[in-house]
Amino acid sequence: MSEASTVTVKRPVVVTIAIVLVYITAFASVALGILVLLSRYEVPGDEVLPVSLLGAAIILLGLLIVAVASGLARGSRFSRTLITIYLVISLALRVTTIVTTDGWQWSAITQGILEIAVLAALWLPPGSRFFANAAQVRM
Repeated sequence: MSEASTVTVKRPVVVTIAIVLVYITAFASVALGILVLLSRYEVPGDEVLPVSLLGAAIILLGLLIVAVASGLARGSRFSRTLITIYLVISLALRVTTIVTTDGWQWSAITQGILEIAVLAALWLPPGSRFFANAAQVRM
């Protein structure tokens, strides 16, 4: 019998930190979305629907990010691409939140900075090399 040899690629510390930040950002997005959704009771009647949709979109993106984050830990390039798309959309929602609501600017700005740091960690070396090497090992 032959043993199957397994080759592992050591995940850089910066990628591990980025993965932790992805989870923190995702759960913070869900919390912010709930707060934005609840703030619809404090806006004029014609702004209730847009604020409600904005809050729901923030919650949904946070949950999608949680769902894809485990793939990052395994070195999935597809997960990295999905997280990038979700974080870019999330950044756009953060800007919309800052412009359209009152009182959530500090949270949206903080989360936006964290999201930019995560994107940098995933796409710049050594993170980019980790995802390239992990893909080669699986082939």
